[in-house]
Amino acid sequence: MRRNRNVKIVATLGPASSDLATIRALYEAGADVFRLNMSHGTHEEQAARHGLIRQVEAETGRPIAVLADLQGPKLRVGTFGIGAVELEEGQSFRVDLDPAEGDHHRVTLPHPEIFAALEPGARLLVNDGKIILRVETCAEDHADCTVLVGGVISNRKGVNVPDVVLPLRALSDKDRADLEFACQLGVDWLALSFVQRPEDVLEARELARGRAAVLAKIEKPAAVKAFDAIAEVSDGIMVARGDLGVELPVHSVPPIQKRLVRRARALAKPVIVATQMLESMIESPMPTRAEVSDVATAIYEGADAVMLSAESAAGNYPVEAVRTMHNVALSVEGDATYRQVINAFRTYERTSVADAIVSAAREIAESTDIKAICCFTESGTTALKVARERPQVPILALSPSVHTLRRLCLVWGVSCVATGSIDRFKSAVVSAARAIRDLNMGTTEDQIVVTAGVPFNVPGTTNILRVAPCDERLIYRAEAE
Repeated sequence: MRRNRNVKIVATLGPASSDLATIRALYEAGADVFRLNMSHGTHEEQAARHGLIRQVEAETGRPIAVLADLQGPKLRVGTFGIGAVELEEGQSFRVDLDPAEGDHHRVTLPHPEIFAALEPGARLLVNDGKIILRVETCAEDHADCTVLVGGVISNRKGVNVPDVVLPLRALSDKDRADLEFACQLGVDWLALSFVQRPEDVLEARELARGRAAVLAKIEKPAAVKAFDAIAEVSDGIMVARGDLGVELPVHSVPPIQKRLVRRARALAKPVIVATQMLESMIESPMPTRAEVSDVATAIYEGADAVMLSAESAAGNYPVEAVRTMHNVALSVEGDATYRQVINAFRTYERTSVADAIVSAAREIAESTDIKAICCFTESGTTALKVARERPQVPILALSPSVHTLRRLCLVWGVSCVATGSIDRFKSAVVSAARAIRDLNMGTTEDQIVVTAGVPFNVPGTTNILRVAPCDERLIYRAEAE
């Protein structure tokens, strides 16, 4: 089946959505990409979910993308002798490397890397920022702090350090093992947590060795500051608003989201907006109006995909959550204002032949009666560039590589069709015309725009455009290439 919307939906699988019937129902409700959260579940459980996704893919005959989300290093305090203590505003409190159980005056923070980077004035945010400590003095094994915001602190609560770049790699030993497992499993995308610098992404890419595309999660202030450099070496971006909202003032997250989405689009890198999009649907069959508005905002901004986390992984209404996102997308994309906003964001520079080809394809499609833009792509680059243009007509990506097609399932507006090996442009045009008719996107009376790179099977060589009929008899009658 072909989706009748452009934005894609990412659904996380978990205890509430690990059987074949539910995964099939999620796909039929609108899920384009399935996320495996490596923070939860065993390798055996994730392998079973992956197998069921591929079974649904085989049943439908349509490519489905799988995204493995790596946990990243987790920074946590140690334990307390009485399980929990209450910190009061203004009191002194120490964090240190002493493994002894904590009390009202101190607790262990078993991460020497934090102490190596701390400076007086830096903040430690405990338990998603519910408790805030300010560092007064620090050494290589401890930091003496003042409690700025008090509350109950208990065993192994998480710690965020927003004010410094930590000398920590984004990949822990667990992440390295999970990455190799996911690549051997055959996932299409890897989401990298705790990204602070472009070197973090380069390390993951080196380990992946092209077996999966690498998507950088932007969830730390350092990543926001270094965004251009990080995006340049990433295959995609996730705006992970949960941790951003902890480490940065919450009112700063919406403009950051808007800026990152626009910048990722300019770079032709797919971008996901994630975290707490329909949070109330974990417990309720209906979302709040604010949540619907939040999803709509991401779609208006031009995000390639919106994501469900606990809503589909552990909630009571996983299928309803996907269906809600699908219906919101249809409503937004049917609004005339949506097209005005999308067109207004088309402000990037075009510096290559491929850029000019796909821009011309969009202009031709939108100024004449064209049913679709069909792009033959080996690596996916052509389809990414066409999607960046956000045309008003459907985009059809055709490739002999199922790996490329699966990755493109994350990209705005792209429908994917597998083809045999193509070595002549006329054969490519015929294949595109047949695919358009098979998908009921056009008839023999219609026309399409076809883009490709000649010679074929060479990534990044988009250099040809043709307006062609969907009637292949007319294609064969045309002058030979």
